[in-house]
Formats: sequence, structure tokens, C-alpha cells
Amino acid sequence: MTSFEDFLNLLSKLKKLPLPGKESQLKMAAVERLDEMQGLALKNRIPKEASVMMLIYPKNNIPHFVLIERTQSTGKHSGQIAFPGGKKEKRDADNSVTALRETEEEIGILMQQQQLIMPLTSIYIPPSNYMVYPYLAFAKAELQFTPQPSEVKSIVEIALTELLDHSNEKRTTLSTSYMKKVSVPCFYFGETMVWGATAMMLQEIKDLFIASGQP
Repeated sequence: MTSFEDFLNLLSKLKKLPLPGKESQLKMAAVERLDEMQGLALKNRIPKEASVMMLIYPKNNIPHFVLIERTQSTGKHSGQIAFPGGKKEKRDADNSVTALRETEEEIGILMQQQQLIMPLTSIYIPPSNYMVYPYLAFAKAELQFTPQPSEVKSIVEIALTELLDHSNEKRTTLSTSYMKKVSVPCFYFGETMVWGATAMMLQEIKDLFIASGQP
């Protein structure tokens, strides 16, 4: 996929493919038996809902996608690399609207600039009790980002070919508020390390592109 036009030509094929689903996501799970943990947690809790956006756009005619570095706070996911997105509000007609609206609010890309391609597989995040609904979308023109200072520390732009490069799949040892010195699978895009739920969603997107015939 050497150009943005190549990506656009691939869209009709992507839409027809079955989603790789949870089996794909679990390749990047940070803990063993995550699917079992998710099931047990969901039996006793009503999850909150959130949506995130994988937005692909041209940069120098090469397809890129955008991630954000969240600002430091007391939240369980503060400071992490993530997709733009956030909590569903009552005014949102559905989860796709949440993804579009939050992307506009967090990185300044208007809802009408984002063209939805398809929903991806939802994922439950036990530590924060959120069911997250990811979406794939694209923008036709190069983008100028305006990060929301209270939510976004920095914008991270990554070429789509970097996601498809198997050499960027690594492991790293992490400690968080809910686990200590655990080896977890992750992606490294240059100096940017992505793990956890965002890496799991990226893995499904990667497998979807591979299924479409991309290397």
C-alpha cells in the first residue's frame, strides 16, 4: 500500500471481509485468560459505554492514522497512547456518533471530515468497566490537528505501513496501578509504545488489512 489512493481502492474489499474479532484482539492481551476475566467481570457489572476512532488520512499521499498521548491525571488510563474517543453521552444517537464527536472534540477534526468505513469488534476493559466500540474511518485530505489541552498531551501520526510491519510487534515489561512488572505484548512505532486495549484494537485492524491481501 504505497499511496493513499491504494488505500481508497481497498475500501470496498475491506467492507466485505468478516471481522477478525476477539481471537485477533487477544494476540495483544496484556494478561493471560483476559477473555475469561472479561466474562466474569461482565456477569456482575453493567459497563459504561465509550467509542474510539481509527482515522486514516493522507500525509504526503501516504496513508497515516492518528493516536493521542493522553494528559496525566488520576484516571486508570492517563498518560497512555490511545485512539481519540471517549464516553457516550445521552445526546449521541449511537456509538458511531460518539466516536465522531469525541474525535472532533479531542483532536479538532470536524465530524463531517470523517467518513465512516465500518465498526470493529467491541472490547470490554475490566479496570475501568468500559465497553469500548471502535470504528474505522478516513479523511480525504491532509489534516491539521487541534488537540484539546485538557485531554490530549500530544498527537502521534503513524504511517499505516508501520502497523503492517511485523517487526514492530514487541514485548515490554510494565507496572501499573493494577499489575506489577508484567511482560506484555505491544507495538513499537519508533519511540511510541502502544499496549493494552489500543494494541488489541490495532491488532484486529492489522489482521483485517492482512486478510485483504496486504503484506
